[in-house]
Amino acid sequence: LQHYFIQSNLRMLWLVWLCFILQGCLPLVQTYFTTVEPKTETCFFDTATSGTKMSLTFEVAEGGFLDIDVTISGPEGKEVYRGSRESSGKYAFSAYMDGDYKYCFSNAMSKMTSKVVMFNMDVGETKEHETADSTDVEHNKLEEQLEQLSGQLVSIKHDQEYMEVRDRTHGTINNSTNQRVVWWAFFEALVLLAMSLGQVYYLKRFFEVRRVV
Repeated sequence: LQHYFIQSNLRMLWLVWLCFILQGCLPLVQTYFTTVEPKTETCFFDTATSGTKMSLTFEVAEGGFLDIDVTISGPEGKEVYRGSRESSGKYAFSAYMDGDYKYCFSNAMSKMTSKVVMFNMDVGETKEHETADSTDVEHNKLEEQLEQLSGQLVSIKHDQEYMEVRDRTHGTINNSTNQRVVWWAFFEALVLLAMSLGQVYYLKRFFEVRRVV
């Protein structure tokens, strides 16, 4: 029994240690919201070195048909990606040179409706090529596994955020649809009431006996 308790405590300590490591390895990624006005374009910049992995994830949360134009360009103005009338998406690429990378959301197709876009840009860390000793091989493997696990956790976090936005968007659409149904049913009731009163009045006048004095 004592051996069982010792093993349980060791497992708990291993889990706590693993949580602290993952917390330190998780990249600092924040989700942002921006409002793109009609006939305008909103741009953001991130600095990266050559070979750095970058990933743009976005979703239109509110406005119009929930579509937006997306462009990503490099330091020399070279276009890396272009998407037209997209509701959501994820595009990953590697920086081809050092400098600032620009990603823009354009609402030029809309004349009156503004769009609310949720997005984040993941900029990976640049790995330095160093000669590792044979004693550090196991540490490097563990570090790679932790980085893969942290990347998967970040991806799950993003999926949860997008599911939350989609749930809120669909809830808004459902509430709007329900309100329209209620108002339409109220209008139909008024029309039926008016038609009923009109028919009663017409029949009453039709069977009314007129006396000639």
